Amino acid sequence: MPGGMRTCDSHECSQLNELKIDTNALCFTSFYKLQGDIIMIEQMPLFGGWAGDVEQVAINNVATHIASFVLLSGDWHLDGPVHVRWGITTAREALMIAGYAGRAMDKYTHCLLGNQYYTAAGPGTEMCLLEAAAQAATDTMAGREIMSGCASLKGTQLDYTTPIESRVMGYMANAVAGLPLEQTNPMLDKLVALYEKNFEKAAKTTELRGKTIKQVYDMTTLLPTPEWLETMGKAMKTMAGLGYKFKSYA
Repeated sequence: MPGGMRTCDSHECSQLNELKIDTNALCFTSFYKLQGDIIMIEQMPLFGGWAGDVEQVAINNVATHIASFVLLSGDWHLDGPVHVRWGITTAREALMIAGYAGRAMDKYTHCLLGNQYYTAAGPGTEMCLLEAAAQAATDTMAGREIMSGCASLKGTQLDYTTPIESRVMGYMANAVAGLPLEQTNPMLDKLVALYEKNFEKAAKTTELRGKTIKQVYDMTTLLPTPEWLETMGKAMKTMAGLGYKFKSYA
């Protein structure tokens, strides 16, 4: 269909929580397979839900990865462990789960892996960028090939996401790529500690809600406002102070 999806585009189908597959998923993926489409299977296991604590959810997460390829003929898997209380992927426990599962799959398979991003804070805030960067560091260290982000402010509000978050994700991925885990993990621990204490504030107040893309971008030139760039620079300097070495963030 003109203007529609091409076979080379990722056609999404989602598993159900936890470790469930319904007939809709089988019908979707059967159609995609017959069409010769690229199939992306998405699943977001819940920390603190039916699957349990970090260790149990990590095992569950590896199983959902395998199911994507074995049961649903996926070409790549889109992960996204979510904290059941905060509804985000950037909480410490969610990052641990994603990191464990990603490293296991990367070590023992050749599967194509991705992860999706849901921050507690919104665009225009330093916290949003620190969250996105922490997950980008985790995904890169875990061996994931694809970073799908960023759905800022939990991805629940219209227009609350901008390209700056993705730019910072790219800067962080380049900064940690190839570095030993023993060097980057302590830095990541300090980075998460900077923002995790503000989750409740982000959930209950408007201070960390941030701004819409129309408020932090010039929609004519499609360039970020000086204020948003200044906030990004501040976040980058904060992370550089933790030991991250960025080639450039202009």
